[in-house]
Amino acid sequence: MDDRTPPDGISASQLRAAVDFAITSRRSIRAFLPTPVPREEIEAILAVASRAPSGTNTQPWKVHVLTGAAKERLSAAILAVHADPAAASGHAEEWDYYPREWATPYVERRRKVGWDLYGLLGIGKTDKARMHAQHGRNYAFFDAPAGLVFTIDRIMRQGSFLDYGMFLENVMVAARARGLDTCPQAAFMQFHRIIGEHLAIPASEMVVCGMSLGHADPSRPENELQTEREPVGAFTTFHE
Repeated sequence: MDDRTPPDGISASQLRAAVDFAITSRRSIRAFLPTPVPREEIEAILAVASRAPSGTNTQPWKVHVLTGAAKERLSAAILAVHADPAAASGHAEEWDYYPREWATPYVERRRKVGWDLYGLLGIGKTDKARMHAQHGRNYAFFDAPAGLVFTIDRIMRQGSFLDYGMFLENVMVAARARGLDTCPQAAFMQFHRIIGEHLAIPASEMVVCGMSLGHADPSRPENELQTEREPVGAFTTFHE
């Protein structure tokens, strides 16, 4: 039997609807319930995600899963530095996730998602203290019961980062298929030295990003944020 054939009892239309739902219902969750996620569930998600394609099957992803005391120790260490602007300024990302110079339409999209989030939280444009505190919630994994840190060997090049993106998307979609939510977080990149020390990451690897994993807290206003997407016609050219 072809392993790409849907399981018995599931039609092609049902499969399509389930996959489409898992993709389109995914969004970045910034407040989680304390409900634990069993290790077996996390392992199953990562096993599904590992089917992501990669150039010549290099599979460049490496994953550190943090729960319980290990997660709390890392969060505390990063938050202690984040709370001190002078200390935080001594930490910088190893690679550029964002452009060094912003241009239209990207800068407008970036600003909109930020102000939409702050609006839901009642944070004004001049309230720098609350903005800083909200940003710091990244480092507590937004109270999710599980945090993931992703690393890659330094020898890998741009193509492997494309592969990595597909793996990360698989993690998030597989989580949604299980009724779980996620938040991918580039914020962790700034504190890669602290992460490296706590997780014993070898110097031959670099931090790609972090991710929160758990059950969304439906009572929190920040989880109402739904970002906009451009219509297909705005970013697609058909050549016939």
